[in-house]
Amino acid sequence: MTQSTSDLHRTVLLGADGFIGRHLAYGLRDLGHNVVCVARNPTALMEMGFETLTADFLDSAVQSSDFWKEKLKTADHVVNAAGLLNGSERAFTAVHVTTPLAVYSAMPKGATGVLISAVGIDADTDFSKYRRAGETTALAHNVTALRCGLVLSDTSYGGSSLIRALAACPIAMPVPSGAAPQFNPIHATDLAGVIDAVLRHPPTSNPIDVGGPETVSLHTLLAQYRRWLGLPKAPIITLPSPLMSLFGWIGDFCKMGPVSRTSLAQINAGVVADTTAMHAEIDASPRGFSKFLNARPVGTSDLWHARLFLMKPAVRLCLAVLWLISGLIGLMLPPDQFLPLLNTAIPDNVLVAMARAGGVIDLFIALALIRDWQPKRITQLQFAMIIGYTATFSLLNPTLWLLPLGGLLKNIPILALLLIHTILQKER
Repeated sequence: MTQSTSDLHRTVLLGADGFIGRHLAYGLRDLGHNVVCVARNPTALMEMGFETLTADFLDSAVQSSDFWKEKLKTADHVVNAAGLLNGSERAFTAVHVTTPLAVYSAMPKGATGVLISAVGIDADTDFSKYRRAGETTALAHNVTALRCGLVLSDTSYGGSSLIRALAACPIAMPVPSGAAPQFNPIHATDLAGVIDAVLRHPPTSNPIDVGGPETVSLHTLLAQYRRWLGLPKAPIITLPSPLMSLFGWIGDFCKMGPVSRTSLAQINAGVVADTTAMHAEIDASPRGFSKFLNARPVGTSDLWHARLFLMKPAVRLCLAVLWLISGLIGLMLPPDQFLPLLNTAIPDNVLVAMARAGGVIDLFIALALIRDWQPKRITQLQFAMIIGYTATFSLLNPTLWLLPLGGLLKNIPILALLLIHTILQKER
């Protein structure tokens, strides 16, 4: 990798709080750039020592070039790493077209820019459609569009986390049926080196594919990750297309991130970058997948994350089933089935009303969990409901702690499971 000579150059990085964005922020800073990190919530980046700028791309004010003129007047470079895999038409348009257009229009004369785009955006998906529109906007302002293949790093997020999770499956590694997809991954640190070289000497080709020198199949990718994780060999099991489509539909409906029709289709299609132009015009030498994968030992955190990644949606849906059944019981259980357990002076009609109201709240929580709606607030509501149920029934009938099948005692492991779910919610 070529060391940058652009010391003290001011580089504004859009989408700096994303998986690729954070690695570019560190990589470009190591190469001598004064990186200004732009994100909707840049608090974490500020704590990491970066100069930051708060900007919500969906805000109409941020979509105006007037917002950016003052903020970019001292910028030497702009790197746009903002992008969406899934979202509404409004969000896709704002992130990929409207706000970038405002940024590019406000760039000072002589400043250079790079857009992080993607290989394989010819598909008929919203992701591909708006990626193409984003490229068109960039090219109209002489911003170099780098079409990246699979970007990996020492950490993982989204699709790269899904690949690690599949590699860590206990019995067999599942893959889609059909043609064996191919990848030539590039490490995020090496991508920062490519961007640094492009900012100093923009290539004549635009857009230009970016990838690593080693092409591997999905089977090889999984097998090497599994070996790196220190896990014993496991067979590959191919899942039929209808089953994969079902998983993708469930992932979309339940908002399971990379478990979606779009990401599964991308994995099944493969992403091989044609690096001919990159090697001819860009002074950078990315490492191959095998080399950078084995450049460091696996850590316990890597293995835990790989194994817990698919447990995150599983725990959420498990809690959803719990609240769903609890809600149905609260709404439908005949009063004579639960009133004898409540030895209290409170009138029966009040206790029945409390049970029915609790059932409605429980069903609301179940539906919110299934759709992953307002996860932070729903988590707080779950804690409040479980603690409230436990305290109330303990006062009404303390012997419920001593029931043969657990009774109120079960609320303790449920609280522990909810705590784990809370920890798993934050992905970066």
